[in-house]
Amino acid sequence: MHHKIRLNHYLSDAGISSRREADKLIQSGAIEVNGKPIFKLGTVIYTDDIVKYHGSKIKSKNKIYILLNKPKGFITSTRDQFNRKTVMNLIPYLPYRIFPVGRLDYSTTGVLLLTNDGYIAEKLTHPKYRVKKIYHVSLNKKIKNEDLDKIRKGKIYLKEGRIKVIFVNKKCDNKIEIGLYIGWNKVIKRIFKKLNYQVIRLDRINFGGLSKKNIKIGNWCFLKKKEIEYIMTANNKSK
Repeated sequence: MHHKIRLNHYLSDAGISSRREADKLIQSGAIEVNGKPIFKLGTVIYTDDIVKYHGSKIKSKNKIYILLNKPKGFITSTRDQFNRKTVMNLIPYLPYRIFPVGRLDYSTTGVLLLTNDGYIAEKLTHPKYRVKKIYHVSLNKKIKNEDLDKIRKGKIYLKEGRIKVIFVNKKCDNKIEIGLYIGWNKVIKRIFKKLNYQVIRLDRINFGGLSKKNIKIGNWCFLKKKEIEYIMTANNKSK
């Protein structure tokens, strides 16, 4: 399956340089695509195009896809300046540079993808693709039906704008299931704080069609081929 990708992104994925340095290489004329030198920034290529750097063919790295059921107490980052534990501590050493896609708060649990595939990372995080996220939320007190209606009808406003959810359902007095496309920082906690509730537990159960079902908290697995193909195609249209 071949996909479009920005040339600078392709060079970065292949380990040639950072994306910023890749732009400089492109402008210098050091990069050829299918036998033609490329100078234009923002050039988009196909993943099966022949790309050369100073005449040598570039081979893209093997792609790694790891699905983690993140526990509490881990930072969603490759490293932390305060030496706190990161999600990388939960993954054994691999001879690849992988990174977490999107973010989950220190105290938030659930589905997290780690990969070295920049194409998939963009598909799952860029707002234009409106990737569905489903959360289970536990609150500090019983939620009122009128407050659920405010969320359901889009009557909650944060600094970024109006909150539009896909659905919101009460599972029991203080437990909610909510689905949304929005990926704003700490958006779930801020929604309920606006209504004077405190989120005491937040668990992402689905991310772009990826589920943590059958993965125990703190455990991980490699994605199956059909799962990779699913997220390639299910989130392939901007809306």
